[in-house]
Amino acid sequence: MPHSTCPLTPARPAAAGPRPPRTGSLGGPAPILLSAVLWGTTGTAGSLAPAGAPAAAIGCAGLALGGVLLFLTARGARSLPGTCTRPERWLLVFGALAVAGYPVTFYPAVARSGVAVATVIALGSAPVFAGLLSWITGRSRPTARWTGATAAAVLGCALLVLGPRLAGHATPMDPTGVVLAACSGLSYAAYSLIGGRLITRGHPSDAVMGVLFGAAGLLVVPLVLSVGTHWLATTRGAAVAVYLALFTVCLAYRLFGYGLRRTPASVAMSLTLAEPAVAAVLGVAVLGERLPAAS
Repeated sequence: MPHSTCPLTPARPAAAGPRPPRTGSLGGPAPILLSAVLWGTTGTAGSLAPAGAPAAAIGCAGLALGGVLLFLTARGARSLPGTCTRPERWLLVFGALAVAGYPVTFYPAVARSGVAVATVIALGSAPVFAGLLSWITGRSRPTARWTGATAAAVLGCALLVLGPRLAGHATPMDPTGVVLAACSGLSYAAYSLIGGRLITRGHPSDAVMGVLFGAAGLLVVPLVLSVGTHWLATTRGAAVAVYLALFTVCLAYRLFGYGLRRTPASVAMSLTLAEPAVAAVLGVAVLGERLPAAS
């Protein structure tokens, strides 16, 4: 989840705040690119879970384990709530709820619409929601560049969703899957903006990420337990959950935070575009998904 908080591109929460640039590729761009690649594998990994595993439970299991591990290993995470003001503690609460909302909506969207479609819609709608949220909260007004980028994102999502119908395919996009993917984009934008606000106020990015994801992990535990954990007892189910936790939460966010401290924000935001590209390629190449020319 992933993720600068400018209305043009809502990046992961660690992206906020000025960072000193560094020219060496191994000092910043490479870790950021690798983290984006790892995020791009989430939909495909979730699709490889046992057939009886509920879609939302797959992502929530990965978040529960990965979030707790991130909290336990993030420096300053345990003391962060005590150093926050009361309004900032409420931001932590809302941010954790937004993080928890991502797997609850994204993985069911993947199950209904496919990896490629769900990922592109989620990430394509996130800039729209980030800009609107920034405008509503009075942090920034839409610019001409943001309007153009948003229009392109909306057009791209529209072509993606309407592509099968325009091509005359018998199986059009699932409207529920599209809505769920857009909701995950809203969650993504919300926790990006909240995390970015906390970081720009001087709180360590590792601590903010650890608290947001750790609390979100605890929030989704009841959902995992309520829908059944039988699939986690299988080798395949356990492998998927562990992969999501270790690689797409813990490792990916560690790499992104490390790279962002040494890479200009504009470069970092361009590199994270590898996420939807990887997701779309994996959806078509590994899972056999097919998209018409318009999509």
